Amino acid sequence: MKKYILVILPLMAVTSCSKVEETINEQIEKTTTSVKEKAQNAVKETLNETVSNSISSLTNAENAQFKEVFPQGEANMISEFKGKKFTFPNGSPAYVFKYKADKELLIPYLEQQVTTNEEKSDPVAKKVDGKIFIDKLSFIEKFLPANTIDMIFLEDLKNDKSIEYYKVKRFPNSSTIIYNPKTQQIFQFVEVSK
Repeated sequence: MKKYILVILPLMAVTSCSKVEETINEQIEKTTTSVKEKAQNAVKETLNETVSNSISSLTNAENAQFKEVFPQGEANMISEFKGKKFTFPNGSPAYVFKYKADKELLIPYLEQQVTTNEEKSDPVAKKVDGKIFIDKLSFIEKFLPANTIDMIFLEDLKNDKSIEYYKVKRFPNSSTIIYNPKTQQIFQFVEVSK
C-alpha cells in the first residue's frame, strides 16, 4: 500500500503542477493579448488625432504672401503667385507657394536669405532627387479628403522627367522647390522650424 501511495503522490503532484502551470500560461497569454490590444488602440487613436489635426490645418489653410516668408524679395521677381499657409500638428507653420519665376534669379536669392543659425543652414541650394518628395506627396494625398488640395500636378511630377528639384535650407526656413523648365512654373514648400 505504501508503494502505491509513494507512486500516486508524485503523480498527483506532477498533475497538479501541470494544471497550475497551464493556468499561469493562460493568464499570461490573456494579459499579453489585452496589453497588445490596448497599445494598438492607443496608437490608432493618436494617429487618427494627428491625421485629423493635419487635415483640419490643411483645410483651414489661409492665404499667404511670398513676402511673409521672404521679406527682401523683389515684387517683379515672381508672377502668377498663389500661396497658402498652414500649421503642422507640432505647431510649426508651413507654406505652399505656386508661381512663375526665373530659376537663375530665384535660387541665388533664396541662398542669400538671412539665417538665424548658420550651422543649421546650407550656403547653397542642392539639386535633389524628386522621387522621395513625390512619394511623400503621394502618401499625404491618401489621407486628404477629396478636393482638399488640387493634386493634379502630382501626376505631372511623376511623368515629366525634365522637372527639377532643389532643397534650400536657410534656418529657420527649409524650402523644397519643384521647377518646370518648360513653363518656369514653381511649386515651393517652405517648412519653418520652431
